[in-house]
Amino acid sequence: MAQEEIIFPNNIRNIRLAAGMKMTELARRSNLSLSAVSKIEKGVRRLNQKQLLNICNILGCKLSDIFIKDTDDVATKWQSEIKRRMADNEDSGLKIFGSGLRKIRQQSGKTIAQAAKDAGMTLSVYHKIEVGQREVYKNEIEPLARSFAQSVEGMFDKIATLYKSGELTKQMNKVKEKVTAVLIPGDSPVDLGDTRGHMYGAKLYENARKKLVPVFGKPEGKSISFKKSDTNMIVAPANLEGRRGIYAVVPNSKRLGGVIPEKSYVFADIKSPVNVGDLAVFIDADFNTLKPDDAATANIAVVRRDSKGNLYGQMMAPEEKISYQTMHRVIMVITE
Repeated sequence: MAQEEIIFPNNIRNIRLAAGMKMTELARRSNLSLSAVSKIEKGVRRLNQKQLLNICNILGCKLSDIFIKDTDDVATKWQSEIKRRMADNEDSGLKIFGSGLRKIRQQSGKTIAQAAKDAGMTLSVYHKIEVGQREVYKNEIEPLARSFAQSVEGMFDKIATLYKSGELTKQMNKVKEKVTAVLIPGDSPVDLGDTRGHMYGAKLYENARKKLVPVFGKPEGKSISFKKSDTNMIVAPANLEGRRGIYAVVPNSKRLGGVIPEKSYVFADIKSPVNVGDLAVFIDADFNTLKPDDAATANIAVVRRDSKGNLYGQMMAPEEKISYQTMHRVIMVITE
């Protein structure tokens, strides 16, 4: 029997159980079917970026909590299960048949969608056959062969010839590489300190982070409470996707004299040079040495220069001069 390959090892089930939440509730609140949530928790189905962020909000966890670390006790279990399923599919010949079918399709010039339609299959079913994750039933063989203008015997002979010639090895290895990507720990593209050493489900964490921006600060009193943590995240504006060194804060609108509206996000760039006249996020600590749990205070102010040539921040309401340790240029403001 074909084994669906694990492409997204994750901690979702453990986090859900720790929160005392039933799978049915998670499915309802995330607007996913119970079957989909079950497959996600088993690691055989991915989530897109918005679904990931939504589940993090529902479970009250960070994005980085979803992905297992190579040092976690459960990591060994996931690795063993991944290897076992891959071996099962290779031993059953499903990998060879699927790779042969893909080669024949490519030689015919068909897209995977065209091949699925011609064989009378859904795209999902056809794709699983090509990657060796699903058995092929007897009544499906003839439509598959016919979709490539071949007889059943001719199709099997073609696949056998391709396999003996070694032409399928490269394709099988490509599929294997995609799956084994979950076995390889890597470094996070986010400089947050607490996300390194995670095991990526086919680099899903990295892809998800390209679409998200951490919210480091929210109003508290007359200032902004600032923490360099990815506990809260929002979807990045299209022109900021993938840019490193971007974060957001929720401004204290009253202290900005109405220049920035309420219910908005201010995006700052740690790499962009700050000039006189710019709006900037000022932080009363060294941003580079801040840890995720460290608390700091921030404010948004206009950059000014004093008589000695030093840059400082000019608050607007009421007027107040601030000389915080770090300043980052504001590059965008969006309203909710």
